[in-house]
Amino acid sequence: MLKIIIENLYSREIKTLETDCKVIELIHENYIDWMHACGKKGRCTSCKMIVVEGMENLSELTEREIFYRENGRLTSKERLTCQAELKSGTIKIRVADVNKFPHVDYGEG
Repeated sequence: MLKIIIENLYSREIKTLETDCKVIELIHENYIDWMHACGKKGRCTSCKMIVVEGMENLSELTEREIFYRENGRLTSKERLTCQAELKSGTIKIRVADVNKFPHVDYGEG
């Protein structure tokens, strides 16, 4: 079983048996609002997640993520949810402050 824990959404857990699925798809399938200004195409960084634990459980960096890292728009602890696939195990993530929606209650859990 694969699992996503979103720390600052009161440690909300998403469990799935699906593999090779983009992180943002798993989030949206579980009715969680997550920003994605470019339509999940890797053309911006609005869907970025901060990976607290489990970076090794994600797919390799995509060309778009490498581009944003080289241009200082993604740190080594950040990935794009529209590009990264959960491959195994568990990831613990946070919504970046800059990408929080005003209508969502973000806990510090």
